Amino acid sequence: MLDGEKVPHAQLPIALLGAGSWGSALAILIARNGRDVVLWSHEVAQVALMQEQRCNVAFLPDIQFPDRLSVNADLRQVLEICDDIMVVVPSEAFRSVLALCRPMMGADARLSWATKGFDPGSGKLLHQVAAEICGDEVPFAVVSGPSFAHEVAAGLPTALTVASGDSQFSQDLSDALSNDCLRAYRSNDVVGVEVGGAVKNVLAIAAGISDGLGFGANARAALITRGLAEITRLGVELGGQVDTFTGLAGLGDLVLTCTDNQSRNRRMGLALARGDTLEQALQSIGQAVEGVQTVREVLLLARQCGVEMPIAEQVYRVLYEGCSPRDAVNALFERAQKSE
Repeated sequence: MLDGEKVPHAQLPIALLGAGSWGSALAILIARNGRDVVLWSHEVAQVALMQEQRCNVAFLPDIQFPDRLSVNADLRQVLEICDDIMVVVPSEAFRSVLALCRPMMGADARLSWATKGFDPGSGKLLHQVAAEICGDEVPFAVVSGPSFAHEVAAGLPTALTVASGDSQFSQDLSDALSNDCLRAYRSNDVVGVEVGGAVKNVLAIAAGISDGLGFGANARAALITRGLAEITRLGVELGGQVDTFTGLAGLGDLVLTCTDNQSRNRRMGLALARGDTLEQALQSIGQAVEGVQTVREVLLLARQCGVEMPIAEQVYRVLYEGCSPRDAVNALFERAQKSE
């Protein structure tokens, strides 16, 4: 390479910010695919343990880190060597992590995230938060789709969506994620992919409640189908494309999260159905349950847009208004009949 010529992004390490189960799984995936990855966590003790054990003892204890994956608790050191930054933290921490990063980001920085949710309080989509903090000059991309962390880390077949308005970034990120077991599809519908990934968590709580009450497969299918209609109505009103919601980031992610007990949101619903309080359920799950916070922003946006979201409303009533899970599900089936 000639002196002064820039090194292509794909030849530089990628920073993976957030060492939970999903962040670690993506770091493992990308490192296995041949790219250097620096996994960051602000928890110094956790980083020291991961460095010693060469695995994420807390979340993926049976998956060894590849040689190309390093771990670091010093964010400045990480961003000094990484232009590509992928944020995988709970939505409530997304804004603060970006604000922490911004002064340290290089001129060639590109930002992606696999966080699913809205900005707490404001209801903003995460790309709006990113633009607000980082400006429009930083290329953005979002990674979403039906994926459980352990299955990705274990190398089981998976398909994801990478959405970006920057075609080169979208291609580079898809290449970094893809291998014989994972297929990354590209999209330009950032809004639709974000809305699908966020709202499905609320609907998974509803599915868990229904199943926990023993309401059966018919009720679950009805909730998923009508839930998809709610996601689509809100997403289109916010600027998303209809086709996105029948794809991986919409229907695919919704079905996965509503039907498998690896889903923390579904487990939240199951816990509420058996009589646990919200606090007890959160404690037993022990990780972020995005739908618990997201339902607030979903209803805020729905009311602003004039969009009807009855399933989300009933989840909110159970979580925050003392409504019993059985009464909430019954309320959905007692609504006035209408055309589909």
